[in-house]
Amino acid sequence: MRSSLIRALQNISENPGTLFFKVMEHGSMSVEIYRPMKTDLQMPHIQDELYVIISGNGEFLNNGERAPFKQGDVLFVLAGVEHRFEDFSDDFATWVIFYGPNGGEE
Repeated sequence: MRSSLIRALQNISENPGTLFFKVMEHGSMSVEIYRPMKTDLQMPHIQDELYVIISGNGEFLNNGERAPFKQGDVLFVLAGVEHRFEDFSDDFATWVIFYGPNGGEE
């Protein structure tokens, strides 16, 4: 998995307009690297998701609640919920894991 991370971060670094890089898919699950620049413009997603912070820190807005995050943190977002990263450091990058049915798990 480490080589996948290195390839993904390299791809994003070499292509400045690339924010997401898909690493793998299986069934309803997909794993991506996400590295926004300056502003996170995400919209709510149709699946539940996990973020595993690779590097950096900042604040995470999740369904109206704000919390600090740092490298190594794991964040969960229900499908359809407004969320975004704010005031994050320039080195911010995260794994994104989408999974489950559209509309989220019950």
